[in-house]
Amino acid sequence: MWMDVDQMLEIGSTLRRNAMRTVLTAVGVFWGVFLLILMVGMGNGLQTGVQKSMGRMTTNSFYIWGQRTSVPYRGQTPGRRIRLTMDDAIAVAETDGIEVVAPRVSLGGRRASQPVTRDEKSGNFEIHGDTPDRFRVYPVILQGRFINPLDMAQKRKVCVIGATVVEQLFGPDEEPIGQAITIQGSDFMVVGTFTTEATGDAGDRDAKMVHIPLTTFQKALSNTPYVDYFAVLSDDLHKASDVEKQTVSLLADRHRVAPDDNQAIGSFNADEEVRKIVNLFTGISVLIYVVAGATLLAGLVGVSNIMMVSVRERTREIGIRKAIGATPRAVVGQVVTEAVVLASAAGYLGLVAGVALLEGVGVLMDGNQAKGDTSMFAAPFVSLETALMAAIVVAIGGGLAGLFPALHAARIRTVTALRDE
Repeated sequence: MWMDVDQMLEIGSTLRRNAMRTVLTAVGVFWGVFLLILMVGMGNGLQTGVQKSMGRMTTNSFYIWGQRTSVPYRGQTPGRRIRLTMDDAIAVAETDGIEVVAPRVSLGGRRASQPVTRDEKSGNFEIHGDTPDRFRVYPVILQGRFINPLDMAQKRKVCVIGATVVEQLFGPDEEPIGQAITIQGSDFMVVGTFTTEATGDAGDRDAKMVHIPLTTFQKALSNTPYVDYFAVLSDDLHKASDVEKQTVSLLADRHRVAPDDNQAIGSFNADEEVRKIVNLFTGISVLIYVVAGATLLAGLVGVSNIMMVSVRERTREIGIRKAIGATPRAVVGQVVTEAVVLASAAGYLGLVAGVALLEGVGVLMDGNQAKGDTSMFAAPFVSLETALMAAIVVAIGGGLAGLFPALHAARIRTVTALRDE
């Protein structure tokens, strides 16, 4: 709908005629769009932050570990501890639907830190015995190389270290690759360093890890054939949850666990957790759009009301227009255009204010993260598609809000309008 200069001036004059009522009506539309942009942006920031904190997990992965039996079976008493081995890992790797099996053993137990030294520098870090496939399950940004099959076969004393380990054991100008660090009196040569895309506590933990070949770990540090758990990656043709059930059943059979014993072998399915997160954010998104939409609808109802009042106050003017040849279509177009202009102008200001606030919050959060602060929230943002959709919805809503008053104006009889005082 194109407008000439005279029509624009006329619309401006009409809106200024009732300035206070126009402003109050515009505030409703402004607030609705502002809330929509703000809530969507914050929701996006939270979702991005959670996804980054889980960034080291691939969605088709799951994790298996041994626990204790809860029921007797084949002469075995309850409370027996299930200990997984490399032979179990080989058997699991041969199961249909499995692409990767990455067993792990940790020095001192899960999340335990151990002293690591280099010359006069030292720090406490998590020491893990891993296989070459570990980083296929936990993607990272690698410099140098990771553990390879030759390291495993020859039980080489090599290691790959996280960013925090590099910072604490090496100077800013030192190249860690090719240097040695000491773990429980044994020297391990650094063959790679890595950073992770995970944030928060997960990112901090990753940065403090030291990875060495699992075979070397079992020979030099633990002298035990057992592993703590398996990280398993299903292939593209199978769901992780289905393969998880097969794997648990296989291990239960290998370790003489009763079929109805659900406590002997523990498991964690990353895909199910990701689905829960997705469902949660879907619910949050629906709530955001309902609340913001209701606020925006209230603003558009206000637009409809002010246009109805405007039409009643301009009854004589409308009658004169019709008397000199204005068609009902022209009258409808004038009123609808006024409603669209009012709603669009208020909506645009709400859009700009919302985006500006999100940008300001994003700058503050980026500054805090640069100082080392970690948070589950990422910088909030709205996509260009969301902003354009909001603008289009407001314009269409403004047109619909002005349609009923416009039809009322078109039905005003000329003679009756001219008699109006």
